[in-house]
Amino acid sequence: MDAVIVGAGPNGLAAALVLAKAGLSVEVHEAADTIGGGARTAELTLPGFRHDVCSAAHPMGLASPFFRAFDLAAHGVELMVPEVSYGHPLDGGRAGVAWRDLDRTADGLGRDGRAWRSLLGPLVRDWSGLVELAMSDLRHVPRAVLTGARFGLRMLEQGSPLWGLRFAEEVAPALLTGVSAHAIAPPRAFAPAGAGLVLATLGHAVGWAIPRGGSQSIVDAVAAELVACGGRIVTGSRIERLAELPRARAVLLDVAPKALARMADFPARYARQLRAFRYGGGACKVDFALSGPVPWAAADLARAGILHVVGSRAEAVAAERDVAAGRHSDRPYVLVGQPGVVDSGRAPVGRHTLWSYAHVPHGSDVDLGDAVTAQIERFAPGFRDLILARRVVTAADAERHNANYVGGDIAAGALTLRQTVLRPVPRWDPYRTPLDGVYLCSSSTPPGPGVHGMCGVHAARRVLRGRFGIRVDPLSLVRIA
Repeated sequence: MDAVIVGAGPNGLAAALVLAKAGLSVEVHEAADTIGGGARTAELTLPGFRHDVCSAAHPMGLASPFFRAFDLAAHGVELMVPEVSYGHPLDGGRAGVAWRDLDRTADGLGRDGRAWRSLLGPLVRDWSGLVELAMSDLRHVPRAVLTGARFGLRMLEQGSPLWGLRFAEEVAPALLTGVSAHAIAPPRAFAPAGAGLVLATLGHAVGWAIPRGGSQSIVDAVAAELVACGGRIVTGSRIERLAELPRARAVLLDVAPKALARMADFPARYARQLRAFRYGGGACKVDFALSGPVPWAAADLARAGILHVVGSRAEAVAAERDVAAGRHSDRPYVLVGQPGVVDSGRAPVGRHTLWSYAHVPHGSDVDLGDAVTAQIERFAPGFRDLILARRVVTAADAERHNANYVGGDIAAGALTLRQTVLRPVPRWDPYRTPLDGVYLCSSSTPPGPGVHGMCGVHAARRVLRGRFGIRVDPLSLVRIA
């Protein structure tokens, strides 16, 4: 066997496909009974209601260098782009609305429209250069130097006390803060600000795509191509120690540092660094089966694929500071997904699925189902009357369900500036471990969380060069001729 991969999430499968396309024999071991990791879909509430288990909308679905090379559409994945990438409800029936069209968004932001356009316009115009930077291994100078400089200046602004200077009203800053809070960290910091700027840019450049049928379709397509190339996937195969794996020239691990530290006897210094890796806040997942669409007070929100439900910028900051301090917010930040705006097949005719999670302290075992329901009801009066069924997975339950979500941290590590670049340990090659032939390829390596596959691609590049002497662009291997 040439290569064995542990974990059939997006990164593990991306790494496996690159290696198989290079002509290597590849075997993937997945602990769960189904592949996908954070990109799975299942009937979680009632029969006929298909819910995404973790990820729901995919800003990187149309932007990730791996998925662009692989060409999801050519492999049968239909990525549908809502007219509104994301929305942000406010009290009084108001809302910030991030239309796919940048100018339409700016036109709806009143006096702050010009500021929104000047903040994001230059990044939108060179979105591919921004993605190349954001999805790199963060070890090389980007080709789009000017775009990188523009991004850096904006990140410094939005991650510092200067973040409000360009805005005069309430809606635009709330809209931007909502997207930055995806990082599950206080949004006025460099790493969350950077993540928010990338996501906001993609909202206008390519849209936040929703796959027809659910996120499972993405990983199923990659897995099918892997098998067609001779790769093998073994589900229900939980690997606790490296000694349990078949002999191979290279081992790639799509696992969290916590699990990695248990899998082998690493040198003392590296083991200490793995144990010192910091995890962030958690997510309490709440899925709803509904008898009809959510009755948002702001009508345009009915067109949004994703909503950030928390209120004003000040409320978002307070909620995220509570989580960082280990407290549950009375009014938590709630991320809401409405796949039915583009994919009516997620539920029986006339019915809807609603995907959501609330930010909670690391390791929380608190059921926030009622708090999430109250936050949605606050901006959509009558929502409670539509609920047919509800399913809650606490942050603690999430780790039991998927070991990579340590303490319910779906970002695979706290998104600080240091841990964005030096994840999981401060090494020039963050993918190669001190053990010969053993590599890490999870979201705990650069470029970090998200369904994009690039952690696996970067690790596979090093495996090809270091173990097999194959010097080739890994993306050229998966690109359809």
